[in-house]
Amino acid sequence: QVHLVESGGGLVQAGGSLRLSCAASGRKFSSGAMTWFRQVPGKEREFVAAIGWSTGDAFYADSLKGRFTISRDNTKNTMYLQMNSLRPDDAAVYYCAAKFGEVDYVSHRDDEYDDWGQGTQVTVSS
Repeated sequence: QVHLVESGGGLVQAGGSLRLSCAASGRKFSSGAMTWFRQVPGKEREFVAAIGWSTGDAFYADSLKGRFTISRDNTKNTMYLQMNSLRPDDAAVYYCAAKFGEVDYVSHRDDEYDDWGQGTQVTVSS
């Protein structure tokens, strides 16, 4: 099992930026996928972005392309989400999820992921 810890959430004005981090620990891994989801109370969890752990291939929700950038640092076992031009409707709890294995299996489905962080709140004021 992998332990995931998110950080970097907070309050930002509309148009501002935040950088979220997700640090993974608990086992060694060289391939798999890490993903960001977000959730607003009363709504389903929404796919944000995913990255192949060994290849670094990035995938985004169509609506977020161009504003959000996902990256990872394998040496630190950490994934990042750079969020720019934030809007009030970006406000949510952001979760990181991971599925490590023999290949980079990237999915936008939350039920495909084995390990989850506790979430970090992002609030965007208008």
